[in-house]
Amino acid sequence: MTTKKEALMPYGSLSLPARIFLLAWDPGRNRIAGAPDLHYAVRACALAELAQRGLLSDVGGIVTPVLGTRTGDPALDSVLELVEESRPRKWNGWITHKSRHTLDKVREQLALEGYLRTERTRILGIFPSRRYELERAGYVEVLHAEALAVLRGPVPVSEVPAGDAALVVCAATGKLRAVISGKERRRYKERLDALTDRSGAPAPELPELMRGLRKALASAVTYAEAARSGGGGSGG
Repeated sequence: MTTKKEALMPYGSLSLPARIFLLAWDPGRNRIAGAPDLHYAVRACALAELAQRGLLSDVGGIVTPVLGTRTGDPALDSVLELVEESRPRKWNGWITHKSRHTLDKVREQLALEGYLRTERTRILGIFPSRRYELERAGYVEVLHAEALAVLRGPVPVSEVPAGDAALVVCAATGKLRAVISGKERRRYKERLDALTDRSGAPAPELPELMRGLRKALASAVTYAEAARSGGGGSGG
């Protein structure tokens, strides 16, 4: 259960999947904008943080959990449980498999902790629904500014915290246009490559793992874009 003290903690205490969810918000329009594949980016951030914590590893290309471990974060722990209970999958499989479930967990957690507010509505005046609005726009503006500083510099990549590096790589690769435009993705391609390796700083085996995770996220987004252009939709 989230205590009052925890609920008042600043955004810096949030998990990577929670932070990337907030990054997708456009404070001016008070809604998520330019992020049709946000569920994939959220799942990628969850996998990245679990790997950085040493709770997920790559064994012959298969995502392998440390059995029975938990973080105390609902979204992260739900991913750990899913990996434990499901058949073995590679990184690209875990980017997409039930990825919307992780996004829902993150959104519920942010509403519980006061970053979002919930309004109950009805679709067509009949079907009950919930609408989420941003409660802490100032935090999101700071998150945007910090993410762009990581992307553009001038701080050397070697001094960027591993979590911040993973966050920006997933935001760029997941094409969160509210914070990182396509033009900036192309302009800072080499720095993004360096940030990918930096996100694996906690352990010698992690840079390669993070490169594989980034590739899996890029593949999922590309597939979803092709499906939409062909009249289909993104899965998860």
